[in-house]
Amino acid sequence: MTPFLRSSAALACAGLLLLPAAAVAYRPAPPQPLVEMEIVDRDRSQPLPAWPHRGEYWIAGRPGTPYAVRLRNTTGERVLVVLSIDGVNAVSGETASPDQTGYVLAPWQRTEITGWRKSNDDVARFEFTALPGSYAARTGRPDHVGAIGIAVFRERAAPVAVAAPPPAGDTVRPSARASGDRADASRARESAALPQQIGTGHGAREWAPVTRTAFERATRVPAQRTVLRYDSVDALAALGIGPRVHAQRRRPDAFPGGFVPDP
Repeated sequence: MTPFLRSSAALACAGLLLLPAAAVAYRPAPPQPLVEMEIVDRDRSQPLPAWPHRGEYWIAGRPGTPYAVRLRNTTGERVLVVLSIDGVNAVSGETASPDQTGYVLAPWQRTEITGWRKSNDDVARFEFTALPGSYAARTGRPDHVGAIGIAVFRERAAPVAVAAPPPAGDTVRPSARASGDRADASRARESAALPQQIGTGHGAREWAPVTRTAFERATRVPAQRTVLRYDSVDALAALGIGPRVHAQRRRPDAFPGGFVPDP
C-alpha cells in the first residue's frame, strides 16, 4: 500500500426514439469517462469552452487569470487521479509519470484543484502566465507547457457495495490525495502555428487542506488518460480554433444624403 491524498453528479435521463431497423445504422455509444475534467476560470466562476481540433481539445487562457481543474468521479467507486500541469506533477513537482502521487476521489466525488500542492494545507494557485513565467519553464522544463492531463486508476480492492450517486447539485467537500502519469504534449504543431504563448504560473498561496489515505491500483497502466491543450487566444486563432468572429466591414453607400452641403 502506498500513502496518498484525497481531495474534495447527477445522472441524466435520456429518451429513446424507436425507428425502423432499416432507417438507422447501429453506432455504439462512446464509453463514459471514469472522471470528467474541465478547466474553470476562477475570476468568472465559469468553465472555459473546449474546442475540438485535429483530434485534440483546446482551451484559450488569458495571462493573469487564475484557474481550477474541476474533477468529477462518475462512478460509485474510489478512483485515483494523477494530475499533470505542463508535464509536471501538480502534487510532487516532479516531471509527471504514472508511478507518482495524485488525488483519490470518493464515489461520485466532485472537487476543484486550484494550485500546486505546497503542503497538506495549502497550494500555490494555478494561473495563466506568459510562457517564461510558467512554473515548468522556471524549473527548466518548458517542453510540455500547454497541456493539462489526468491519468485515472481504478482501485484493486473490490468494493463491498457500490455507492449510489448523490442527488443533483450535491457537492462533496474536499478530503484526500494519490499517484502519477505524463501528459503528452509533444505532437508537432502546424506550420502556421505560433510558438507556445502561455503556461501555468506558480501563484499566490491559498488554503486548500487535504488528508492522506492509502490506495492500491488495480492495474499498472491508467484506465483513462485525458489531455486538454491550451494556449493564448491569438495562438488558437492562428490555428483556426475557437469561435469565428468576423468584424463587419463598413459598406459605403453611394447615396447617403440629400443635397450637397458646404465643406
